[in-house]
Amino acid sequence: MTRPQYPTAHRDDVVDVLHGTPVPDPYRWLEDRDSPATKEWLKAQEELFAAAVPGLPIRRRFRERVAELMRSGTVGPPVWRGDRYFFMRRTPDQEHAVLYVVEDGAERPLIDPVAIDPSGLTTLDAWQPDKEGRLLAYQLSVGGDEESRLYVMDVATGERVDGPIDRCRYSPIAWLPGGEAFYYVRRLPPERVPEDERQYHRRVYLHRVGTPADEDVLVFGEGRDKTEYYGVSVSRDGRWLTISASKGTAPRNDLWIADLTASPAEAPEPVTVQEGVDAQTGLHFGRDGRLYVFTDRDAPRGRICVTDPATPTYEHWRDLVPEDPEAVLASYAILDEAGTLLVGWTRHAIGEITVHDLATGARTGEVTVPGIGTIGGLASRPEGGHEAWFVYTDNTTPPAVHRYDARTGETTLWAAAPGTVEVPDVRTEQVVYRSKDGTQVRMLVISRPGEGPRPTILYGYGGFGISMAPGYSASILAWAEAGGVYAIAQLRGGGEEGEEWHRAGMLGNKQNVFDDLHAAAEHLIATGVTTPDRLGISGGSNGGLLVGAALTQRPELYAAVVCSAPLLDMIRYERFGLGATWNVEYGSADDPEQFRWLLAYSPYHHVREGVPYPATLFTVFDSDTRVDPLHARKMCAALQHATSSDRPILLRNETEVGHGARAVSRSVELAADQLAFLAVHTGLAAEEAAGPEA
Repeated sequence: MTRPQYPTAHRDDVVDVLHGTPVPDPYRWLEDRDSPATKEWLKAQEELFAAAVPGLPIRRRFRERVAELMRSGTVGPPVWRGDRYFFMRRTPDQEHAVLYVVEDGAERPLIDPVAIDPSGLTTLDAWQPDKEGRLLAYQLSVGGDEESRLYVMDVATGERVDGPIDRCRYSPIAWLPGGEAFYYVRRLPPERVPEDERQYHRRVYLHRVGTPADEDVLVFGEGRDKTEYYGVSVSRDGRWLTISASKGTAPRNDLWIADLTASPAEAPEPVTVQEGVDAQTGLHFGRDGRLYVFTDRDAPRGRICVTDPATPTYEHWRDLVPEDPEAVLASYAILDEAGTLLVGWTRHAIGEITVHDLATGARTGEVTVPGIGTIGGLASRPEGGHEAWFVYTDNTTPPAVHRYDARTGETTLWAAAPGTVEVPDVRTEQVVYRSKDGTQVRMLVISRPGEGPRPTILYGYGGFGISMAPGYSASILAWAEAGGVYAIAQLRGGGEEGEEWHRAGMLGNKQNVFDDLHAAAEHLIATGVTTPDRLGISGGSNGGLLVGAALTQRPELYAAVVCSAPLLDMIRYERFGLGATWNVEYGSADDPEQFRWLLAYSPYHHVREGVPYPATLFTVFDSDTRVDPLHARKMCAALQHATSSDRPILLRNETEVGHGARAVSRSVELAADQLAFLAVHTGLAAEEAAGPEA
């Protein structure tokens, strides 16, 4: 293999001196995506990528198989409002899931993104029916920018009766009874904030349906931190309003409650539940008059407490379901007609549901679940009842909805995935290994039966308290079916073992996450699963940061890297996208101590000339408003300049998509490119080419 001829990228003598430390940034010019030099460089990178990956024979095989495996489609749990319920479903031939309503046993589509926009670029970001199920608030965005516009639909007629209301990205909707008004979250107009802060400055407003949004009443948020996100909810009877505030993605929130019978909806008088407390807490108002408190305060794995809404503060909380020393509290559902409380847990990221007496919290049994996998969407009817629904998936089972009946204790299949697929014969094993400091870490290993070193993809995330749990993935199955091994490391920084596990991998502890990944790789090698020349790593977003740090810290350990939508310049990350909301997870370069943490691992700043780096593919999305593609552009240029290896450093830049939801066909093409690249550079392409046709 000969060294690729990389596009010319000049190196500027740009050096910042921060806290007395010089920080070079030779590719700062690539931060400006609209400059002629950046456009020329990107065009050359596109040509280099097109010559290296899309024409590979194994890419066609992966593309076909991933598409087949995605024909399972998707189905979501029901959201009940009286005798009417709403749910999402994507059939095998659809690019996006469609929102349906069911009434009198008949279903009809309410929102089909492709019917709205045949190009497939419009996505349904969120939806919320009012308490009676007569009106539906929903949010759409275009081209992957996630900049939602809010609309209101009359469910009976399908007609829009309100909207669009712009600047509603990530907005919750809290309907008042009767559907005449709702609380929601909207950013301030751009002319009221500095240009580089337009993604921030949210406020809680009260909107009257059918009135101009400019007349909405400001309810909460004035004078608070620019990076705060807000949550709002209204109890079913309309009496109680709760408001939650989190600084960026911090694992803590301030929380207030207001009695709307004692103050007008336009000017509620909130009572503080918690403020300045290092804990996450949520509230739910039961039909029994009790206030249910879901919290990790003094319980890193979570607990459920109860109190009276009139006395909502900490000193009045009483444990209903205490913290479990081994499992993490994930969710709960109240079945008041049966006097039952269902509690969802994860034990080392594996889902389970227990049954409790609603009055005392005493455990009375457990819900039969289909297997060793992931439980999500646990919910019951807000009007009360004896039924609950949840979604189950594992590595070979497409997500399906199951129904639990508290009267009989039986679990039945309520809605299967709409498509039929032939899933390959693979097995999943959860293994335990030790990290650099002796900490026990777990890892899911998915493969076809067999022995001997095999091409392997090691995937990780390790941040924001997000757990890596078993789940159906066409990409994983296609890789394993072709003879590879797919390993998912459950690293510190995630939520697999509760909030303490998360905090062991954030801020000044971030190096633990990278050490956990290196140790996972060493375990796979030591146990004969793979070898360094057959080992690839993959990660996206925060996981892109993970693999970026891994390839600069231990380049000899990995043969190939796929780094998707990554954070890589950790000194300047706060200046772009939503970066300022993440300094609670990573730290800020403005702080001298935190600057030292960040510089110690910032991948872009640890690229060294003359190092034989692994084959690396950066995949970025031009409309990404969370993580700016500039991170990958700068890192790609740095690696292309520095590497002494003939293994390629490539950039795949995709337009009109962003960080999140996309059309199925776009997902298939991306997966095919990523898998083909990893296959070539871990040896799977040669092995698979010698075998039977897929």
